Amino acid sequence: MSTATLERPKQGEGDGDGLWAAIGEPSRRRLVDVLLVRGESTPSALAADLPFTRQAVSKHLGVLDRAGLVEGRRAGREMRWAIRPERLDAATKEMRAVADSWDRRLRLIKEIAEQIHAEQQKTNESNTNETKEKS
Repeated sequence: MSTATLERPKQGEGDGDGLWAAIGEPSRRRLVDVLLVRGESTPSALAADLPFTRQAVSKHLGVLDRAGLVEGRRAGREMRWAIRPERLDAATKEMRAVADSWDRRLRLIKEIAEQIHAEQQKTNESNTNETKEKS
């Protein structure tokens, strides 16, 4: 049996919270952007393009790795990191679904607020007319 069949998903894969925790930090999003542009890179090379240390880059890469967004491979003494495109695609779809859900919720909230406002306007107009009639 090959080892490929024994591989388990990364900790954060399929875990929306792990994904959101990984991309919720602006520095990690910036790191993902740099990694997308550079392609496979070492933490030292990535740190050269970012305003934080190699150690901070390594820490962020660990979080992104646990979320399944990047993968590292050892090349001699170095770790080389790359984006996992299939996981990034899945993350994009998941974020789109959440955004769509929030759009629906916000549209509903807006409709309810508009209905309440219209009812209040009618009530105010009715009260104004009654006051004028009594005068």
